This record gives sequence, C-alpha cells and structure tokens, in this order.
Amino acid sequence: MKNSRLKTIYHETFSGLKLFYRDTNLAENLISNYKVGQIIQEKGFTDMSSIGGGLSGNLRYLIASAHAKDLSKFNPDSAKIGHYLLDTIAYFKVLDVQKIGDKTQVFLLSIPDNSLTLFKNSTSNLEEEIIEKARKKFDAKKDSPLIPELQTESWKERTRLPIGMDENGLLFFDDSKIKTETFKKIEVDIAKKIIHVNKKPWWKIW
Repeated sequence: MKNSRLKTIYHETFSGLKLFYRDTNLAENLISNYKVGQIIQEKGFTDMSSIGGGLSGNLRYLIASAHAKDLSKFNPDSAKIGHYLLDTIAYFKVLDVQKIGDKTQVFLLSIPDNSLTLFKNSTSNLEEEIIEKARKKFDAKKDSPLIPELQTESWKERTRLPIGMDENGLLFFDDSKIKTETFKKIEVDIAKKIIHVNKKPWWKIW
C-alpha cells in the first residue's frame, strides 16, 4: 500500500477523533463474540453519547470516531444527552476488550469502508496510545454516578441492541473474507504527520 494512501486513510480515521459512550446489558455469550483485532459491521444507525458517567449496564461500548453527527444541531433536546449518530453500514475495529468484575468495556474504532484490509492486517502506535487512554477512562468511570439524562426508557431503547451482531449473536460481517496483506508496525509521527511502515515503535503521548 502506497504511503499516500496510508496518509489519506489515517487522516480520515484519526483527524478530529472523539470518544463516545453507549451502555447496555448483554449476555456473556454475546460479549464473548468480540475479539481484539476483529473488524465488525453495524447495519443500523449507531446511537451514542458524548457524555460519559458510570456504566448503566454490564457492557460499555467506548467508540472512537472522527465522523459522528452531532444531532443537537438539528434537535436542541439532543444536547442534553450529548446525542451523536453514525450512519448505517458502519465499520469498526475492535481495539480492546477490558473486563473488571462484572463490567466490560469494548473499545471500537470507527474506520472507513475502504480501509478494512489495512486495519485488519496492521496495528499502529496511534491505536496503542488510544487503547491506553481508553483503559484509564474505564477504570476511572466504571463506578462513577450514572448520568440521569441517559437513564430514560427512550435512550435505553435506542442503545439496547448489540453492535455488529443480531440479538442472537450472529455477526453481520465475516472479517475472515478480508484480503490478507503483510504489514508490521505502522508508526505515525503526529507532530510531523509522517507515516513510517515497518519501523521500530515511535512513542509519543497523544
């Protein structure tokens, strides 16, 4: 893959990246379907909130996205719940699955549909750095007070279903069909916005 294409994909994925929250209750057999490094597809709209408090269920989706739509621009009431939305047929890479006690956080990175091969076959220092931040957020927030505005029946119904699978645990997308390519480490010098492929890790707090 040419560096020019890498730069385009990484800019589209990581530039302006923000974190969003979506809590629900899922059976353990559904949660166990999520594997680190997996690519999943969500067929429906993905509702999520920019407001993070304590977990209101046994599972939290922490979603990193640069392209979520802020619905408060269309509905002032949406601002109260920090309502953001991703369009249908959205793809995610499962960056991390963290369990503490009876609570689990699945960390998803929203990725462009033209980047599945790259993200399936590679890792990057950017991913490693945001995983570290996500783990710290989960540990800090898991026992925090709940956000009252996110406890309404309306919001819980919007966020009830699992992401990337149906209610029986059938995945919408089989990532084993993604083309296999050889990548090692992809390093991004954030300050200079330079991408290095197959180099030693480049560490910087992001």
